[in-house]
Amino acid sequence: MAKVAFMGAGSTVFCRNVLGDCMCREPLQDIEIALYDIDGQRLKESKAILDNLNKNFNKGRAKISCYLGVENRKAALKGADFVVNAIQVGGYEPSTVIDFEIPKKYGLRQTIADTLGIGGIFRALRTIPVMLDFAKDMEAVCPNTWFLNYTNPMAMLTGAMLRGTSVKTVGLCHSVQVCCWSLLHSLGLCSDTQYQEDESCKNLGYRWKIAGINHMAWLLELTKDGKDVYPEIRKLGKAFVKKNRGHLEHPEVCGANLVRLQMMEDFGYYVTESSEHNAEYAPFWIKKNYPELVTEFGIPLDEYPRRCVNQIDGWKKEYASLKKTKLTHKLSREYGSAIMEAVLTDKPIQIGGNVLNKGFITNLPSDAVVEVPCLVNAQGVNGSYVGALPPQCAAMNMTNINVQLLTIEAALTRKKEHIYQAAMLDPHTAAELSIDDIKKMCDDLIDAHGNMLPKYR
Repeated sequence: MAKVAFMGAGSTVFCRNVLGDCMCREPLQDIEIALYDIDGQRLKESKAILDNLNKNFNKGRAKISCYLGVENRKAALKGADFVVNAIQVGGYEPSTVIDFEIPKKYGLRQTIADTLGIGGIFRALRTIPVMLDFAKDMEAVCPNTWFLNYTNPMAMLTGAMLRGTSVKTVGLCHSVQVCCWSLLHSLGLCSDTQYQEDESCKNLGYRWKIAGINHMAWLLELTKDGKDVYPEIRKLGKAFVKKNRGHLEHPEVCGANLVRLQMMEDFGYYVTESSEHNAEYAPFWIKKNYPELVTEFGIPLDEYPRRCVNQIDGWKKEYASLKKTKLTHKLSREYGSAIMEAVLTDKPIQIGGNVLNKGFITNLPSDAVVEVPCLVNAQGVNGSYVGALPPQCAAMNMTNINVQLLTIEAALTRKKEHIYQAAMLDPHTAAELSIDDIKKMCDDLIDAHGNMLPKYR
């Protein structure tokens, strides 16, 4: 019987998706599940849902246990074949609120703030120490485990684990799986119904190649029935932006996708992650001197706090109703359970994974975490060779990689100067603030985080 330890089991959506997926796969249906969290109520709620799924969908075959608090962490991890990480250090309050409200005082506005930008930097700084503590325990009680990281900022956290520990780690994000669909759907080439029936769009005859970094990997090739359709897609994307820029029925809402389509026009290739994410990864979109861009491109400022509030409220209502429901489950788009099955059965699969760049992308640094096609089998997760990205794509990636590497350096060395440098090199932050204000903002954020951060010198 394989064992999965789920760290941050109070993350109910990921917990239900990944572990519910395990119950859909025959080799994993009798799995031992260790749920770990530091929030007793959230842990109780996740356990209740999984017990429901296990009883009504999985015929009670899984063994599910709970482990509350740091003092029980080693017990949760002991003997685990796989460790799934979905923690959010500091939660919505106070941490996410801090990440948004203090930068606002300096005129710095954000959308999601979980991957790059000043919010991504501080999310990493408070999360990396916790993950390094996880690693010490794993090295002691489950040294051969695979650590499947779902927590953002993906590249920074995965990079810190791969550089600072011996734990076998891969970062997992579902933006690769839905990249092609999001492009086709925006241009009216794929319906909601087609997506539901075939999330990958492969049944529609499309094939693709994707590589880069997390949330800014590039759709490098796109064919339909063996024919290159990218030239036509680019034309359609340009026409879509021209038609809709400044004419959105509901500006500042998600889903318009204008930022990604504009990036495809200007850089030649479509990116994996949403427009609301990519709007804050570059210096072009959220600008005090050009406030009209936010409306023209439908950029949802403060989107992540809004999502958090809605999700917290929605979860309370959903949980109350789930107590009276016999739950079922269908495979989600998450890679986690497929990786577990491939490692245990040696039936190979391909995923888009975040791994250390061991020559996979030749014009990105070797100490960067890259998102590339990976082969998964009994040997684990292994990245594949991509070669050089188009130079403009590599250059855009480097603007983000600079921030990632300096944030990791700050976390591992505890030197405050590297926090300043990461923020000064962040494209959006540097485009809006002076060096003096960037340093003051970082100091204010350090003070506001208090004991959630280690001491920096």
